[in-house]
Amino acid sequence: MRVWLAALLLTVSMHSLAASRVVSLSPALSEMVVELGAADLLVGRLEAGEPLPELAGVPSVGRYGQLDMERLVSLQPDLLLLWPGSVGAAQREQLRRLNIPTYTAEPASLDQLADQVEALAMALNRPERGQALAAQLRQRLAQLREQYRRDPPLRAFYQVWDQPLYTLGGGQIISDALAVCGASNVFDDLTLPAPQVSIEAVLQRNPEVIIASTQVQLDAWKAWPQLDAVKHGRLLLLVDKGLERPSGQMLEATAKLCEQLASP
Repeated sequence: MRVWLAALLLTVSMHSLAASRVVSLSPALSEMVVELGAADLLVGRLEAGEPLPELAGVPSVGRYGQLDMERLVSLQPDLLLLWPGSVGAAQREQLRRLNIPTYTAEPASLDQLADQVEALAMALNRPERGQALAAQLRQRLAQLREQYRRDPPLRAFYQVWDQPLYTLGGGQIISDALAVCGASNVFDDLTLPAPQVSIEAVLQRNPEVIIASTQVQLDAWKAWPQLDAVKHGRLLLLVDKGLERPSGQMLEATAKLCEQLASP
């Protein structure tokens, strides 16, 4: 078994893996539960945007940074699904003291995402479904890497926000998605998950392509025509927000990003 997969299972290893009352504190993990055909096990979820239809009737236990601990406890979960960044440090400590079996995951790569699918499927007693879905993801990932390999990689700036200016640091799963598409994150040497950077730093690193989630953010870069991305009209509007939610759907969102980056 992969070392990383074994580490994921460690948290729930001393408990029965046949969970029957699951509370998900991560929208991405909630979606993965649906993809594994285990939505019937969910008795609570953290809200974030418009949920999948299968999740619409699942009770809320709050939003990012606003976890309702009393509501969560009342649901009597026998398994919590946790993404560290979705719950503040103080409330994570409160959760730890509740001694509820917890599955914690934060994949840094698409390979790890496939491993996570298998590990979560085991925790939900859906091993066969997990193995099948993980195999599909790995096959698709290998195909994308082969199709979009580029040497040297395209220098890319991924804009998370504009005021102030935030991007992605190294070790983030979206940076890995860029690598799959034959691109490299120009700020992959930064260790923070979402570092604040200056316009001067972007100018210095001179990306060949800039990716953002709104046209307004992209248009603002036209004020710096010396950037290679602006010179060559490589200002890309992110077409699939699934890229920012690491569940099974992220592979197809990555494929769409690859198509965009491959366009002249």
